[in-house]
Amino acid sequence: MTSARITTGFGAESTASDVIAGVDLTGRRAVVTGASSGIGVETARALAAANAEVTLAVRDVEAGEKVAAEITGNGGVFVTPLDLADQGSVAAFVAGWHGPLHILVNNAGVMATPETRTSEGWELQFATNHLGHFALAAGLHDALRTAGGARVVVVGSVGHVNGEVRFDDIHFARRPYDPWAAYSQSKTANVLFAVEAAKRWAGDGVAVNALNPGRIWSTGLSRHMPPAPASFDPGAATGVSVKNVEQGAATSVLLAASPLVQGVTGRYFEDCQEAVPFTPGVRRGVADHALDPRKAERLWKVSVDLLAAAHRSS
Repeated sequence: MTSARITTGFGAESTASDVIAGVDLTGRRAVVTGASSGIGVETARALAAANAEVTLAVRDVEAGEKVAAEITGNGGVFVTPLDLADQGSVAAFVAGWHGPLHILVNNAGVMATPETRTSEGWELQFATNHLGHFALAAGLHDALRTAGGARVVVVGSVGHVNGEVRFDDIHFARRPYDPWAAYSQSKTANVLFAVEAAKRWAGDGVAVNALNPGRIWSTGLSRHMPPAPASFDPGAATGVSVKNVEQGAATSVLLAASPLVQGVTGRYFEDCQEAVPFTPGVRRGVADHALDPRKAERLWKVSVDLLAAAHRSS
């Protein structure tokens, strides 16, 4: 694979329907986490419209059933409970999955929540946004491998530019909790996961890419939001693209299904293009710390150890 920046004919205003037009996913199976609201719904809708079998992996099953009832597709739409903050729920989802998996979209997430800890004592945003998806993807690895040419799509955020993973105090045990620092850390972890998974799973034919969907005001992600620091909103001229949900789902769908990115792995996209390097003062692009292969490898090992310790104590 060339190291040249990946570009497509799509952009910030393209919709999920635009990028998947003409693609036939008949016979392919997809899982979309958090597909009961926001861009998760539009991602699932586009994949189903292209005839994929789509499983909505959701915490709120009732909401998921309502979404499934309004999505049309020849492959079938199913709803399965999944609470990413609950490792027992993740394990149950993995145990209940049978057969190949061609597309996994790690879409669900929480943002700037009040200080909350899981039963393991993990900080909620890191536990949900990273560790839950890490355990899910790792648990489904065999299903992805056997599918042949599977794709894992990791929904990140431009918020990653505001903070690295603090390996010395991931769960805010010694420093004061800051909801935005915790969010930024979890989103950096999303990108680092994609970097390391792409390396580890290349031999299995599994492509893993991360993305920034843009700023979508109409989703429920901002329901906990305290006022953001000034560094999170430098102004429209230098900020991330503002989108509706159909546009916000476009980059996810591109990475999940488009032939334009066939064989592409370990990259970070925004506006349906591979992102440019982050420049301070310009709130878009990808930060160097999120693509650092040494940090990606370290995060993988830390994640494995955290999950192993949780399993031993359960």
